[in-house]
Amino acid sequence: MAKRKDADLGLLEARIGVDFSDKALLRQALTHVSACTRRADSYQRLEFLGDRVLGLAVADLLFEHFPDAAEGELSRRLAELVRRETCAEVAAEWGVAPFILLGGGEAQSGGAQKAAILGDICESIIGAVFVDAGFGAAQRLVRDSFAARLDQARASLRDPKSALQEWAQGRGLATPIYRLDGQTGPDHAPRFLISAVIDGFDAAQGEGSSKRHAEQAAAEAFMAREKIGAAQ
Repeated sequence: MAKRKDADLGLLEARIGVDFSDKALLRQALTHVSACTRRADSYQRLEFLGDRVLGLAVADLLFEHFPDAAEGELSRRLAELVRRETCAEVAAEWGVAPFILLGGGEAQSGGAQKAAILGDICESIIGAVFVDAGFGAAQRLVRDSFAARLDQARASLRDPKSALQEWAQGRGLATPIYRLDGQTGPDHAPRFLISAVIDGFDAAQGEGSSKRHAEQAAAEAFMAREKIGAAQ
C-alpha cells in the first residue's frame, strides 16, 4: 500500500497537536502489520513503547489529580484509562482512521474501525511522539487526550480481570486462570495469545503486546460472551 504524503499527515498532526520532526515515525505509527513485508516496519514496536509511556504519563496524572486516593484506587483508575477501549476512543477522537495503512484484506474487513487496531494506533502514536520529541511532548499529548476522562466513572472502576474474578467468586466458581496459548513476533515486539479459563465454561481468548494486555483482553472477551456486567 502506498505511503501517505507528509502533507496529508499534517492534517493528523494538527488534530493531535504535535508537529513531528521525523515524519517517518508517524507513518510507521500508522502502519498495520498487514501492510508490511517486515513486522519491524509496522507500528508494533512503537505500540510496545507507547504502552509504557502511556502508563507512566497516566499514573503521574492520577497521582496529581487524586492526592488522597489509595494505591488500589489509583491502580483501578489506571487500568480503566489505559484499557484498549479507552485508547480506541482517543484514537477515534483524533480521527486516525483515514490515515491508517492496512493490507488489502484488513482494509476490506473494516480494520480502520476495529477497536483493537485503533487502540494499538493510539499507543503507537504516543510512542512515536516519545521517540521524536521526548517524554515531555508525549506526556502533554496524553494529558490533552486523557485528562477529561479522569472523572468519568465506569461502573466500579474494575479492570476486566478483577471484574471476572469477582463474578466467578460470587457464583462459587473457581478463580479464573490465564493460559498462555502462543507467542508470536520477535523478542523486542512480541504478541501474546492467552485464554481465560473457568471450569464449566468454554475458554475465551485475547491477544496483546504484553501478557497483561492479553489477559485483560481474554477476561473482557469472556465477559462479553457471557454478557457479564459492564461488558453487556
